[in-house]
Amino acid sequence: MNDGVRVLIVDDHPVVRRGLRVMLESEPWVAEVVEAASVAEAVRQAVTQQVHVVAMDVVLPDGDGIDATRRILQTRRDARVLILTMAEDDHLVARALRAGARGFVLKATDPDAVVDALRTVAAGGVVLGPAVGAAVLTALRPGPGPLPPPFDQLTIRERDILTRLAGGDSNARIARHLGISEKTVRNQLTPIFTKLGVADRVQAALLARDAGLLD
Repeated sequence: MNDGVRVLIVDDHPVVRRGLRVMLESEPWVAEVVEAASVAEAVRQAVTQQVHVVAMDVVLPDGDGIDATRRILQTRRDARVLILTMAEDDHLVARALRAGARGFVLKATDPDAVVDALRTVAAGGVVLGPAVGAAVLTALRPGPGPLPPPFDQLTIRERDILTRLAGGDSNARIARHLGISEKTVRNQLTPIFTKLGVADRVQAALLARDAGLLD
């Protein structure tokens, strides 16, 4: 970790800011501590003071600390944000991490542990408190990437049918699996073939397999 870390504390309660500031100013790795009580002030301070680490509350008088995190990181890409909040909410944690936060700690956490978390984040680490459940990690897993052309032209229903077709299912089995009629399956095949530029189901299946749709 580089010397001279500047820490920004964002909280609308002056007592909270003061308490954390006193602790941080006694830390040898902290060069300066600045404060903010709103989203607008946090964004301004982060840029003008060139802060390295931010202790960010979520509920602020003029908006959301997660939105503030996103805005700060748009201009201070090397800043690291630790979310401090009262709420044990997996959805909130997922939003914060997607916004670019490097950690999430409850305000009820022991103050020494909060300082340790800020030090870890400053050093490039990630801190997830015990309130962070497995559901958050699942939610943060990247979904499947966009399909390559010409498969990106297909509707969701057409993709489902093509995937089953490429797996060797008959029209009847596709219909049973998707809960639709065989007639609907037959009617959907024509636009699928047209969009893919193939003449029949065999060519469609081969094209889908070559594109890795069955992986």
